[in-house]
Amino acid sequence: VSQSRYPVDVIKYRLSLLESSIPMDYNQYVKGFIDLYAVRKKKLTEHILTWSSYYFPIFEQILDQQGLPLEFKYLAVIESALNPNAVSWCGATGLWQFMYGTGLLYGLKINQFVDERKDPLKATLAACQYFKDMYAKYGDWLLVIAAYNCGPGNVSRAIRMSGGKKNFWQIMPYLPQETRGYVPAFIAAAYVMNYHQEHNIFPNPELQAV
Repeated sequence: VSQSRYPVDVIKYRLSLLESSIPMDYNQYVKGFIDLYAVRKKKLTEHILTWSSYYFPIFEQILDQQGLPLEFKYLAVIESALNPNAVSWCGATGLWQFMYGTGLLYGLKINQFVDERKDPLKATLAACQYFKDMYAKYGDWLLVIAAYNCGPGNVSRAIRMSGGKKNFWQIMPYLPQETRGYVPAFIAAAYVMNYHQEHNIFPNPELQAV
């Protein structure tokens, strides 16, 4: 079932209402991920919504203190589905899915006794520092998000291969496959988390008792 109950211009308009300094573009890639979160993975989205009432205020406070767009909180949705103990196949850990090396680089303590990648406060601060470093490098929030997924080396290479363009959609073909979907998934997550009621998706109160 496709989630095309809403015409394109309605979804575009709703995205524009988010008034973020991160450009919330709408295209077929974003639409595919809205379908994913609002239809095919509706149960997961209910789960994420439930946990967002706990984690989003923590993220928002830190993002605000760091002078960053609050919408970065939706990256943790893509990264870990808001599970602080998430560990990926390649060892990325925590809400923000830090790799071991990057975690250490950004001041997180990781040893046999403690893994601060699982600490919501410390890991969020480390993620904020990464966003700031990447913004200083690229001056574009969507490229910051792309770099969070594939690293600055891949983003800089894609910029070079595109002939020096600094726009995500223009360098998209030169990025790793996963990153091509990562930025559209971020925009879709921002959309669905803000307009879940219009898609008949609600927090699941049973999960909060867990």
